[in-house]
Amino acid sequence: MGGHGDNYYGKHGTPQKYDPTFKGPIYDRGCTDIICCVLLVVAIVGYVVVGVVAWTHGDPRKVIHPTDSRGQFCGQQGTPNENKPFLFYFDIVKCASPLVLLEFQCPTTQICVSKCPDRYMTYLTASGNPASLQYYRNFCTPEYKGSQKAALNVLKDRECPAMLIPSTPLARRCFPAIQAKKGVIMVGNKTTYEDGWGNHRNVTELLEGAKKANVVLETRQLAMKIFEDYTVSWYWIIIGLVIAMVASLIFIVLLRFLAGIMVWVMIVMVILVLGYGIFHCYMEYAKLKGEAGSDVSLTDLGFQTDLRVYLHLRQTWLAFLIILCVLELVIVLLLIFLRKRILIAIALIKEASRAVGHVMSSLLFPLCTFFLLCLCIAYWASTAVFLSTSNEAVYKVFNESACPFSGQTCKPETFNTSNVTKLCPDAQCLFAFYGGETAYHKYLIVLQFFNVFMFFWLANFVIALGQVTLAGAFASYYWAFKKPDDMPAFPLFSARALRYHTGSLAFGSLVLAIVQVIRVILEYLDHRLKAAENKFAKFLLSCLKCCFWCLEKFIKFLNRNAYIMIAIYGTNFCTSARNAFFLLMRNIIRVAVLDKVTDFLFFLGKLLIVGSVGILAFFFFTQRIKLVQDTAPPLNYYWVPILTVIVGSYLIAHGFFSVYGMCVDTLFLCFCEDLERNDGSPERPYYMSPELSEILLKGHLEPSKSTDSQG
Repeated sequence: MGGHGDNYYGKHGTPQKYDPTFKGPIYDRGCTDIICCVLLVVAIVGYVVVGVVAWTHGDPRKVIHPTDSRGQFCGQQGTPNENKPFLFYFDIVKCASPLVLLEFQCPTTQICVSKCPDRYMTYLTASGNPASLQYYRNFCTPEYKGSQKAALNVLKDRECPAMLIPSTPLARRCFPAIQAKKGVIMVGNKTTYEDGWGNHRNVTELLEGAKKANVVLETRQLAMKIFEDYTVSWYWIIIGLVIAMVASLIFIVLLRFLAGIMVWVMIVMVILVLGYGIFHCYMEYAKLKGEAGSDVSLTDLGFQTDLRVYLHLRQTWLAFLIILCVLELVIVLLLIFLRKRILIAIALIKEASRAVGHVMSSLLFPLCTFFLLCLCIAYWASTAVFLSTSNEAVYKVFNESACPFSGQTCKPETFNTSNVTKLCPDAQCLFAFYGGETAYHKYLIVLQFFNVFMFFWLANFVIALGQVTLAGAFASYYWAFKKPDDMPAFPLFSARALRYHTGSLAFGSLVLAIVQVIRVILEYLDHRLKAAENKFAKFLLSCLKCCFWCLEKFIKFLNRNAYIMIAIYGTNFCTSARNAFFLLMRNIIRVAVLDKVTDFLFFLGKLLIVGSVGILAFFFFTQRIKLVQDTAPPLNYYWVPILTVIVGSYLIAHGFFSVYGMCVDTLFLCFCEDLERNDGSPERPYYMSPELSEILLKGHLEPSKSTDSQG
């Protein structure tokens, strides 16, 4: 046994020796990984420069406001189009062109108007009626001089549209008011229309043009409806998140004093909540039996923006029922097989509760991390928007007949005097999209890539800073022989992360950021290869995505434990990562027994809070609580605030439980080192509390003979 132990430890490093001077997180420490610290500072300076360049050249109005054929914004204050917020298409049928899908720009003249047309008329009929002509000129270009020119010449020069069709605004664009009456497609009250040139055409041609234009606009319309839901429900969402925060805080406080009871209550409540979910899904499934349309398949239905449609299908509730049953079964089986391990994990959670009780400020520290993460997200998002809108307006040649210059770039100022108009009389120089051929615009993709990379690096750095700070506080608690008398006055500052270990945190977060960026690139390539038929390339890409996903999880786990070692010993990142990895490998059984079981229990706690708040939000926003039935706001999609509350509740619960999670991980590593450094004798006593040693040194967790021999 002894020889086997020597060989085992030889493979996984040398155990820590007894050191009478070691009292926990060392005080005398120096700066680590200085090169990475300098690299981070240089990168941040470069990131600021990129932000300044983006804000100088960018114009978010390009995203908010539609643009006419001259590249001018509709409805923008301080411009001639200030009172003209809507974009009007001269011939919506032209929007059926493939160019709409590629560049979202119809090959027809577009102007900004104060309102969309509400009646049908043609220019040829309106030109003989002064009142109609006065109304018609609202939809003509500024070059139009009234009836001074022959009607056919006006249409030929595209100064006015050939016809007006009753339209409704969609995403600030005028689209024909198409409706179906008894299966017949109509615009207004007509099934046919005159195109303004004396030809009668079917309304379905209009429908095709509008459909193609709507391909891009549907997502924007969905976003607008979601935005409307947020405007009427934001205060109820905040109330829901406050309830989640209060519930999380109460749960954590109760866990501090009643850890054992709260864990078992949490387990029972999770089982009951899932049980109620199963019961509710079954009742909904049974209630829909025999109702018209409830047996439609999800595959036949396709994607619907109104998710309420899915709730009227039996197949939806059957899917929910199966998912909840499987989840309930898995949790129950895990609880049965891990019942002894749960008792051990509860002891560690109790010790973590005592540690948190002596460092109560640690419960508020996630708010600081959350604030810094919000800054990173806000800077990244604003920089991305400004970069994407820092292009210049590009104009291209649009024509109806064959033309060698079709699709080429042009300049509106000189277009009428160019050779293009001579060879292609019907050609137009219209605004196409925002782009550019300058060196700055060619490097935009590089700047966007740098923006994404810096976001991952800084976000990981902020998380690492929080982990090292908490690890230092909880390690100072564990290694205090007389708790809490031997603890430092300010435990959260015992690691002194920013002063000495900025470089190490930058190193660890840089490695993780590189892997995450590679995963983003792989997802982008996978999106581009979806239409490809190369099965080998798809298989290889799937393997790479899986490998890098596993690598990211491993690096996160290794970084977390490396940061604990940095907080205790003040060593550089590589040394800390190596020592943490070997320490965990020397105690791999304990890792499986303790660390993952406590993670499972904390997951159940998050599930309980999120599930409870989510059920409350569901009953409130679907107006199923009679006491507040009239209080719930009217919504386009009630799933918008419900999902927001659920996701927000999970993030809040995760923030509170992350403190406990970091505490458990820190105490666990300290416990493993304590077993290697000491043997429990009066000369070498354990630093763990008597309550912790009473249960952790029993059964599978007592130190092995080989460990004793190495002492």
